[in-house]
Amino acid sequence: MKLILLHPDDTVLVLAAPVRVGEVLSLDGVSVVAGSVIKIGHKLARRALAVGDKVVKHGAPIGSMTASAAPGEHVHLHNMKSDYIAGHTRRAVGADGT
Repeated sequence: MKLILLHPDDTVLVLAAPVRVGEVLSLDGVSVVAGSVIKIGHKLARRALAVGDKVVKHGAPIGSMTASAAPGEHVHLHNMKSDYIAGHTRRAVGADGT
C-alpha cells in the first residue's frame, strides 16, 4: 500500500513509498498517473484542489492551496501555504534571522 488515508475527511493522502513518474496510483477507486517523482512521506491531492481550498490532514486543516492540484498531484510548499506559520517557506534563513 503506497497511499495512506489518515482520516476520512482528509483532502490529501500520504505516501508510504516513493512514486515514480508515470506510475499508476489508485485514489478512492480511480486510477491516476503520477506526473512527477514524489518522496516518501509527502502528500498527494486526494481530489481536485483549487486555490484557497483547505489542505486537511489527520482530519484538521494544515494550510491552504496557493495553486490548484489535480487528483494525485504532489501537494507541498510549491502549491500550498501554512495558515498558522506565516514565515514557513522554502527560503533559507541565515544565523542572524535574515
